[in-house]
Amino acid sequence: MNVTRTARAGRRTVRLAAVTLAGATVVALAPTAATAAGGTAAPPAVSADAAARVDLGPELRAVVERGSSTAALGEARENGRRVWRDATGVADLDSQRPARADGRFRIGSVTKTFVSTVTLQLADEGKLRLDDPVEHYLPGVVPNGGAITLRQLLNHTSGLYDYLSDPRFLFEDEASLRSYLADRRWKTWSPAQLIEVGVQAAPYFPPGQGWHYSNTNYVLIGEVIRKVTGHNWRSEVDRRIVKPLHLNDTTFAGARTGVPGPHAHGYAKLPEGPADITLINPSFGDAAGDGISTTADLNRFHAALFGGKLLSPARFAEMTTAVPAPLIFAHYGLGLIRYDLSCGEVWGHTGGIPGYNTLWLGAKDGTRQFSLSYNLTQGSETDDTLTTLNAFIEKASCGPAGAATTDTRTAKSPFTLLP
Repeated sequence: MNVTRTARAGRRTVRLAAVTLAGATVVALAPTAATAAGGTAAPPAVSADAAARVDLGPELRAVVERGSSTAALGEARENGRRVWRDATGVADLDSQRPARADGRFRIGSVTKTFVSTVTLQLADEGKLRLDDPVEHYLPGVVPNGGAITLRQLLNHTSGLYDYLSDPRFLFEDEASLRSYLADRRWKTWSPAQLIEVGVQAAPYFPPGQGWHYSNTNYVLIGEVIRKVTGHNWRSEVDRRIVKPLHLNDTTFAGARTGVPGPHAHGYAKLPEGPADITLINPSFGDAAGDGISTTADLNRFHAALFGGKLLSPARFAEMTTAVPAPLIFAHYGLGLIRYDLSCGEVWGHTGGIPGYNTLWLGAKDGTRQFSLSYNLTQGSETDDTLTTLNAFIEKASCGPAGAATTDTRTAKSPFTLLP
């Protein structure tokens, strides 16, 4: 999922559930140290490159001071060692308590990578085939489902309409925002209802004939997991990824409205002041984006996935085979985004949901990873929002030299919010 904003002809549109904070450029920093028999190996020394990236404090503060966010928290790791972690801003505007670096947050579309990883594990186990049509697993659910493969769902080449583009999931003005805050944010959506919205609309293009981000794809993948395993996708992600990696602060909310543990609040802009939008029913996200995590947990997941601990080499090669995704100035694999920076490739995903935005990226070889959560007040973004994010991303990825050369006027480098 991705919460998307655009400002066109003075009109701002917010997609409630799935903001694809895409076009983001970023690398980052690292996996957990290997555990040897009888104990834990000492992590390697921090490299000179890591030292050049490590002080991201000024860039983090700029995300809040100039970027219309109330809080921001980030962590960077390299070769199993945390090289930087910090938080800035406030946990909530009423108390003005400082935000915590270990706080939890909604991760939006980063959920997709967890779901994709489970799907590829099932393929490794011979329980499904990526080039099978979705009709084989969910008969009668998707029109033309015999022509749409699981692979096309995973890399957004199915052509299926994004249910989150439906007006029921949008607020476009003050009146619809007030309606959402008063009523619509509490609604429980079932996967079947979300899929119905997506498949009743006309597709963007015939299967395999283009690329368009669609959250409908991943709700369908969640239902395929249920059909193949007999368990819902949350149970399988928990059993296969969360528990083995000890991601103790990672949960998948379903219809639960709160964020457990310490967390910063999210807000939306109203004329009388910011409206707290922290409590929502995230069932509209389902397998496309209802996750909650921390920067530390996300970095451990990245290190395990890119370090070869979760998939066979052949399946990981399929996951990182990316198709052009021009709408986000990137390439998209199977639940992964590849961004090409001045200093090379970075891999991961971005995500957004009302009140919360996430960047989760790192090196393809698993040696470095970086996570950032920031609470952008919806409706308050400016050009400085992208400028501060790009400066942060480039420094985290490429060091100070990369940050100095970032040009936020170009399409290639800036962190771009999907239209």
